Amino acid sequence: MKRNSFKILLVLAILTGGLISCDKNKILTPNYQVSSQQVYSDPKSIVEAAAKVYGAFALTGNSGPAGAGDIAGIDEGTSDFFRLLWYAQELPTDEAVIGWGDPGVPDFHQMSWSSSNLIITGLYYRSMYQITLANDFIRQTSDANLASHGITGADATNIRYFRAEARFLRAYQYSVLMDLFAQPPFVTDANAVGSIVPPQTTRTALFAYVESELKAIDPLMVAPMKNQYGRADQGAVWALLSRIYLNAQVYTGTARYNDAITYASKAIGAGYALIPKYDNLFLADNNLNTSENIFTIEYDGANTQGYGGTTFMTHAPVGGSMPSVDFGISGGWGGVRTTSNLVNLFPANTSTTFPNNGNPDTRAEFWTQGQNLAINDVTSFTDGYAVTKWRNVTSTGAQGSSSSFSDVDEPLIRLSEVYLNYAEAVLRGGTNGDKATALTYINKIRARAYGGPSGNITADQLTLSFILDERGRELYWEGFRRTDLIRYGIFTAVTSDSRSVWPFKGGVKTGAGVGDYRNLYPIPDQDRAANPNLKQNPGY
Repeated sequence: MKRNSFKILLVLAILTGGLISCDKNKILTPNYQVSSQQVYSDPKSIVEAAAKVYGAFALTGNSGPAGAGDIAGIDEGTSDFFRLLWYAQELPTDEAVIGWGDPGVPDFHQMSWSSSNLIITGLYYRSMYQITLANDFIRQTSDANLASHGITGADATNIRYFRAEARFLRAYQYSVLMDLFAQPPFVTDANAVGSIVPPQTTRTALFAYVESELKAIDPLMVAPMKNQYGRADQGAVWALLSRIYLNAQVYTGTARYNDAITYASKAIGAGYALIPKYDNLFLADNNLNTSENIFTIEYDGANTQGYGGTTFMTHAPVGGSMPSVDFGISGGWGGVRTTSNLVNLFPANTSTTFPNNGNPDTRAEFWTQGQNLAINDVTSFTDGYAVTKWRNVTSTGAQGSSSSFSDVDEPLIRLSEVYLNYAEAVLRGGTNGDKATALTYINKIRARAYGGPSGNITADQLTLSFILDERGRELYWEGFRRTDLIRYGIFTAVTSDSRSVWPFKGGVKTGAGVGDYRNLYPIPDQDRAANPNLKQNPGY
């Protein structure tokens, strides 16, 4: 049972006119069918509707792990948001390979995807679906609508917080689409579902929208670390602003490093702190990590079951000689591993078991027994070290609530990223921060990793090149690597930077460059066929 968590209530009323609630700690059977008009006239039902907007990040449909998926045309287990995002952000990079031949999956590491790729289409529609849910909730809970239903006082105040959070969730999803697709269709709460054929936005216009939305909701959100666990607050707003500003040069052609520093500083100054032990970041009781986790997706193995999210992260990397019981699961899926590029970011003496046993940097969470460092065959699980970072056991060694589905929450934003954002923005020329402060933040990260000051670096060692490697060491497999490599100019090209080459990049064993158009994913054929307003990204 997750304590102090925002209980996910699965609500169908938003789009279908029916209401089913699913408490995170207790499954409730459907007990009434009501209209949207009735849902949004009752404060309790409105909170349940808000939980659907959150719940779509963790759940794939309305009937458990399979049977009534939100996204048509894709295996429901694959249609989970984080699993799709992970494929898109990790598999084309130096951090991950996968041995499965599922439709669309092998295309990623080979960098050979097309506009009909099933995974790309699924991710695109998942983000648009979640935006649709947010739009409808925001529209239905306007001040005018609340007044028309006689909702006032504390109930109205609480709902306004949820409305601001729905705007954050929408802005987050638009930031994902901006990063991956650049120019998606654009709709807001001003457009009722089905009322228009969505126009296509530009990347620059979408950046301006996400920025303006986050700034507009800033004063409307609950203060940092004061909301229920699992709900967004001001800290999440500031951290997301620091992220988009760090990437503004890529998104708009205009650097915004001072703004990245400003909002990273606001988030850092809000009272967050690193938890003492890196190994505990991705365990079954990581909901206790409230000092470091800024925004998370909640998963509960007993009650919010699906084959994506951290169920994927705890099962897919386990195979070969790895004892599944040690990972709190009934059996591994034997699919994903990492390349030598990630392993080589760490000092020698890489761990052969877990927790880290022998590497001075405790973040080196790899399984090497029976695994080859070199990858000669992407389809063979034993080629490439396995990653042991996600485990469905608690910090005390107890089993999660289910051996088939994970209790581990997935941090989408945590403090370490914000420290790294600050440092990189300073090194890229931001003038309202300073290198001494940046060094302090980086050494906080490294002191935890090394169990003390032995891992600290000096000011001379703090370079942009170092920051890219440190992001790899700290944030690997958390859904950042593609974006980071693009920002450093080494995602598609092969350059003098040795990090621009990794095994089977571009489908070549020794690594090869691909066209720069692959810095973006294509707008899916399916949506272009349905929406005449959409033009394809260049190169596809």
